[in-house]
Amino acid sequence: MRIGELAAAIGVTTRTVRHYHHLGLLPEPDRRPNGYRDYGLRHAVVLARIRRLAELGLGLAEVRDVLADDEGRDLAEVLAELDEDLARQEAAIRERRARLRLLLERGRPGEDPVSPELAALFAGMERFLDSPMAAKDREVLALIETAAGPEERKRLAAALGEAFGDPAAVEQAQDVYALLDALVDADVDDPRVEEAARAVEACLPDGLVPEEGIDDDHAFLHALYADMSPAQAEAVRRALRMHLRGRR
Repeated sequence: MRIGELAAAIGVTTRTVRHYHHLGLLPEPDRRPNGYRDYGLRHAVVLARIRRLAELGLGLAEVRDVLADDEGRDLAEVLAELDEDLARQEAAIRERRARLRLLLERGRPGEDPVSPELAALFAGMERFLDSPMAAKDREVLALIETAAGPEERKRLAAALGEAFGDPAAVEQAQDVYALLDALVDADVDDPRVEEAARAVEACLPDGLVPEEGIDDDHAFLHALYADMSPAQAEAVRRALRMHLRGRR
């Protein structure tokens, strides 16, 4: 068979066949005296298997493992790994759809597509809509959750649920946001900075800050402070230091 005939028989393009040759997936056939490749049944069988494996979702590196006898991996093992990977993708898709449903039900599709747990927390912060610092807080929490892994997300949800799980805590948070908002034009040595710092520290749940603490030069904190006024940043900086000292 010529390369075009092989490609047509298996349902791929000649470019795909050449690509598989280049990757070493499909053995190169002998050439006829006129220089054309001469493909046989063995090449057709291998090419058909490559196509079936690729259609199942295997990457070409995984296809190579299946085809190579010396890799010690049989098809059943690779397919089991593929099934696990697809299950993880399905779980991620279900989670994203749950977030979208929640946003649609609340009638605010323009909001950040956060987890249902964080969305529920944000719903309890509705009274803070006029607070610029509360708006920043929401953005930061959404950012942290997006960048965190599954375990970190669980820890974050538990910590925030503890911090804002009762009306008294929400009232306290409202007072803290008011103190921080009032510092927008203040100097860093304003006495209100210390008052705000103590109020922020009193609201911080233990699970929100890592046990090892966060260095002031940490890229995330650096960006966070840059988005605040100097007095607001100083209040939050002092609050974190108080919080870490209190745990030692």
